[in-house]
Amino acid sequence: MPHSVTFIRGDGTGPEISEAVRRVLEGTGVEFEWDWQDAGADVYEQEGTPLPDRVLESVRERKLAIKGPITTPVGSGFRSINVALRKELDLYACLRPCKAYEGVRTRFPETDI
Repeated sequence: MPHSVTFIRGDGTGPEISEAVRRVLEGTGVEFEWDWQDAGADVYEQEGTPLPDRVLESVRERKLAIKGPITTPVGSGFRSINVALRKELDLYACLRPCKAYEGVRTRFPETDI
């Protein structure tokens, strides 16, 4: 059964970095089902909000998301997407595991940092 993941591409260099991350993750052999979402400056220009409700709904539904880099305007514009995501989703930690997971082939099966 594939892991259902909200993937927020980001803007600026975000889409390019997001595509590289996707390729690395798919190279693990783990199955993913991506729900591609957009947020940031480009979306703000098109829709008047940098973080559409559909993005938050996708994250709430899947309970798992990856976010590429997103522009944060300095001085004016919209507030940081990172801050908005933390506030809207009641997040308080940024988990960056470095761990070997059962079912995923690895050269270092005991890794857990």
